[in-house]
Amino acid sequence: MKDPYANKPWLKWYDSRVSRKLKYPSISVVGFIEKTMGQYPDRIAVHYMDTSFTFKELNTYANKFANFLYKAGLKKGDVVGVNGLNIPAFYIAILGIQKAGCIMNGVSPLLTPSELEYQLNDAGAKLLLTMDLFWGNVKQVINKTSVKTVLIAGLFDFLPNATEIPDATLQEIPEIKMFRFTDIMRDTPGDVLKVKIDPADICLLQYTGGTTGRAKGAALTHNNIVHHIVQWSNWTDALTAEELLVCPFPLFHLAGLFNALFAYAKATTQVAVPNPRDLDFMVAAIKKYKPSYLAGVPTIYLELIKKPEFRELDFSGIKGWLSAAAPFPAEYIKEFEEIVGDGKLMEVYGMTETSPLMTGQPPNKTKAGSIGVPITDTDIKIVDPITKEPVPLGEVGEIVARGPQVFTKGYYNKPEETANTLRKGWIYTGDLAKMDEDGFIFIVDRLKDMVIVSGYKVFTRELDDVIMEHPDVEMAASIGIPDLKRPGSEHVASAVVLKPGIEKSDAEKEKLIAYLKEKVAPYKVPKVIEFMDQLPTSAVGKVLKKDLRTIMHKAT
Repeated sequence: MKDPYANKPWLKWYDSRVSRKLKYPSISVVGFIEKTMGQYPDRIAVHYMDTSFTFKELNTYANKFANFLYKAGLKKGDVVGVNGLNIPAFYIAILGIQKAGCIMNGVSPLLTPSELEYQLNDAGAKLLLTMDLFWGNVKQVINKTSVKTVLIAGLFDFLPNATEIPDATLQEIPEIKMFRFTDIMRDTPGDVLKVKIDPADICLLQYTGGTTGRAKGAALTHNNIVHHIVQWSNWTDALTAEELLVCPFPLFHLAGLFNALFAYAKATTQVAVPNPRDLDFMVAAIKKYKPSYLAGVPTIYLELIKKPEFRELDFSGIKGWLSAAAPFPAEYIKEFEEIVGDGKLMEVYGMTETSPLMTGQPPNKTKAGSIGVPITDTDIKIVDPITKEPVPLGEVGEIVARGPQVFTKGYYNKPEETANTLRKGWIYTGDLAKMDEDGFIFIVDRLKDMVIVSGYKVFTRELDDVIMEHPDVEMAASIGIPDLKRPGSEHVASAVVLKPGIEKSDAEKEKLIAYLKEKVAPYKVPKVIEFMDQLPTSAVGKVLKKDLRTIMHKAT
C-alpha cells in the first residue's frame, strides 16, 4: 500500500510565518541561552513570591553553582539530581548544571524512598540538590546511592527575612557531604567556568515511567534541546523578551524544564509556581503579573474554571493557554474558551523522549479535540501496532515519529528498551490515534490502555469522553480488568468522580449504565463502576491509569 503520509497533508496549513524547513545551529544549550540572556541582562528572569532576579543575577548564580560542582569533584558528563519544587534554587541549578557540562536529572519529590534510591543509582547521580521539605525521604536512602554530596534548599531561600535551614537538617551521614544552597551561593565565586561541550553530549536525563516496569531515563542531547527550541520558536512565535509566562509544570518534569529553558532562550520572564495544585496562587499570579501565556495540563484548567475568582479575571492580555500532557476533554473546550477567549487554547502533544513536543495547532486553523499537526521537520505516521505498516488516513493506529527533537541516545543504559522504542530513527510512541485528510491528529488511547473485550477493541479514552458528557459526572477514567470467565479477555471498569451534590449510590450507577447503553456498543459498557472522590494523578495532574488499575483491582 502506498504510504498515505508521504505527501505530508499537514503542510498546507502552515502559514507564511512558519518555515517548512529549518537550519539548526551546532551549539550547546548554555551557549545558545547565553546569547539571548546577555542581550537583556536587566530584564526579570523569574518572579518568586515577594522577590525576583534578573537574567544577569541568574547568570551569576548559575556560574556559582557550576563552580561549586567542580569544587565538589564533579566533572563534565557527571549526573546531578534535582529534587524539589519550583523555587529559585532550581531555576539556578538547571542553568548551572549546563554551564558545568554536567547532566541534569529531574527527580520527583513524589517518589517513595525505594523509587528514589533506584533512580539515583540507575542514573549514577553524584550530587543531589533537594529541599528541606523532602529531607525525611531522602535521608532514608541517600547512603545507599551513588550520591556523595547533598545540597539542601529551602522554600523561603532568597526571600526577605528568610530564616536559615536548621542545622539539625544538615545532620551528618557517613560519607555524604552536606551543604546549604544559600551558603554556596554566598561563598562560591561567580567566575565563568570554561567547559568544552559537544552538542551531541547528553544534557538532560529525564525519567519516564511508562505503564509497567521500572522508570527509564530518556537521554536528551544538547542538539535535541537546542533544535527543539528553534522548532518551537518557529512554530509558535510566542515567547519574546516582552512576554511573561506562568507555567505550573514542575521543573523536575520535562514539560516544566523545557518551558524554563525556552523562556531563558527567549529572555522571557517566568512566574515560579511552587505548587501546581494551589489554584488560589494561580489566580493571584494571573491577576498580579498579567501573563501573556500560560502552560499547564487540562485538569488544572478544568479546576480553575470552577472558581468564581478565576472567571472574574481580565483575560484580554493573555494570548494563549498551552495545554499538554493529556488530551483536553472536547466537551469542555467550548466552556473554557467562552471564559478565556475563543481560539486561545493551544493543544500540543509530546513525550519525554521527544524533548517534548511533536505537534501543535497551526496558527491559521484549529480543530476541537485535535492535538494539531506535526511541527516543522517532524514526520508522523499512523501504523498498525502489529504489522507496523501505515494505516489509511482516518483509521486508528500507533503514532510513530521522527525529527531533530527525537532522542538519539535512547534510554540510559537500557539497550533492549531503546531498541523496542527507537527503530531506524522513528520513535514508537505507544499512543493510538488517527489522522484526518488535513493532517490533524486525534488521540484515541494509549496502546497499553486499550481493552480487548471478547475480541473487540475498546479505546478507553473515547469511553471516558462519553462518560464525562453525562451531566452528573465531573471526571472519569476507564481501564481493563481480567475476565475470569474468559482467560485472555477483559472487562471494562470505570472510575467516576461525580459533581458536587450528586449522591454516590447504586441508583446513580444504574443511571450511568442506562445512559451508556444508549451511547456506546454493548461490549464497551463498563461491567464495574466505582465512584471515587478523586482520581490518582501525577505531579502535573495527569491521570495515572497504572495506579488506577491497582486501586480498581483491589476493589474488585
